[in-house]
Amino acid sequence: MSTIPELSRQAKDQMAKAVDATRRELQGIRSGKASPQLLDVVRVEAYGSMVPLNQVAMVSAPEPRMLTVQPFDKGLSQAIEKAIRDSGLGLNPASQGTLIRVPLPALSEERRKDLVKVVRKMAEEGKVAVRHARTDTLARIKKVEHVSDDDKSRAEKDIQKFTDDHTRQIDDMISVKEAEIMEV
Repeated sequence: MSTIPELSRQAKDQMAKAVDATRRELQGIRSGKASPQLLDVVRVEAYGSMVPLNQVAMVSAPEPRMLTVQPFDKGLSQAIEKAIRDSGLGLNPASQGTLIRVPLPALSEERRKDLVKVVRKMAEEGKVAVRHARTDTLARIKKVEHVSDDDKSRAEKDIQKFTDDHTRQIDDMISVKEAEIMEV
């Protein structure tokens, strides 16, 4: 049987993981500024299986509207180019010798609004994960034996405070990302 401090710590860890996962997902959303994390979702067919792009190439952002991809194995250039083109990110890579340049086109107003909706949906999923950790922990706290009702209610208030803090962190990430996307 777990103790209340253990349960609180587990809840805090689960909530922090939910916030981190949301942060990673939001980094993959294109906002008009080049970010190497943008290509984290791209999977390349290499050596007989699908592998993440960052395992077969180095991605960097030398300019605000340009990504460069440097394959570790020169023979994978074509496969990497195809994977980026087919990724659904709306990117059109171009090879220059051993380097693949990926220019980021300017976002249309409509595309910006669509991306804001996607960001809000991802953030809501993160908040749901945080609330799920709260609900699960509160149910487990109620089952803890040999603890006074005052201690249980204090623990429930602490869990709610953790939930509010982590939800606020996600809200802050949303507002920063939305501002970044809507910036022309």
